[in-house]
Amino acid sequence: MVFGSRVAVIGAGSVGATISYALLIQKISSEIILVDIVEEVVQGQVLDLSDANFISSTQIRGGTFQEAGQCDIIIITAGAKQKPTETRVELIERNYKILDSVIKSMQPIKSSAILLLVANPVDILTYIAQKLSGLPKNQVIGSGTFLDSARLRLKIASSIGVAENAVHAYVLGEHGDSQIIAWSSAHIGGKPLLDFPELKNIDKDKFAKEISGKAYEIIKLKGATYFGIAGCVSSLVQCIVLNQKHVRPLSTFIEEYGCVLSMPVVLGSNGIERMIEIHLDSDERAKLKQSAVALKQICDKYVK
Repeated sequence: MVFGSRVAVIGAGSVGATISYALLIQKISSEIILVDIVEEVVQGQVLDLSDANFISSTQIRGGTFQEAGQCDIIIITAGAKQKPTETRVELIERNYKILDSVIKSMQPIKSSAILLLVANPVDILTYIAQKLSGLPKNQVIGSGTFLDSARLRLKIASSIGVAENAVHAYVLGEHGDSQIIAWSSAHIGGKPLLDFPELKNIDKDKFAKEISGKAYEIIKLKGATYFGIAGCVSSLVQCIVLNQKHVRPLSTFIEEYGCVLSMPVVLGSNGIERMIEIHLDSDERAKLKQSAVALKQICDKYVK
């Protein structure tokens, strides 16, 4: 990947448009191609986004699915909107058909392209995209629990009174109801997180539910979430384009479990370079395995 790479955003709704805006002001791609089956929406978003071109040299335009397939990074946000009472897993029947159509429309996909899935349920759709796209698994990535982990770090930082980037803690597993917080490996400045007085008597289950339920709260209040995920995706694109090799919790295929879920990985210009093994206690490992079994059962129904 080189500075000035071409990025395609599939889906011109609120999430796709906000990601496009975040990428535009980031100034690391030469061109952003916005694609959607509704051409009028693409035209409107491009006209609106182009008004921000005075702060960026990045060009943005509408394009076709085949043009998107030849970009360096392809971000797929297209999918059915999540309803307030609907779980991510319940979205799969509708979003599988959309993903299948999108990938078929982009063929042949550039062999070195990085495919980044944002639509939900992201773990299952990432697994399906790995099978349908024909790309190596390390080049097909889901945004996973990156945003959940960012929410976790923000809440911990606020509780303890430190900067967010001083908190080293991950949400792992499914991006959804069965995700877990890796408390046993979390730390600040080398000091275990749960050794801090502010967190010693914390209700870990309640804390975890607040993190996993934040998206549902936002959806209930305003209908959708898009600012947080746009920030995460623009950060991931920067990491890929600049080969920064940051460690991020992302949806990737885990051989041990035979499915896609989020674990800390090194992200660079070739996609996922490797997974980082972190310490999990017996309870955390059991919950992670339980989450993986449930995800694999669903994935096996859709991809043989």
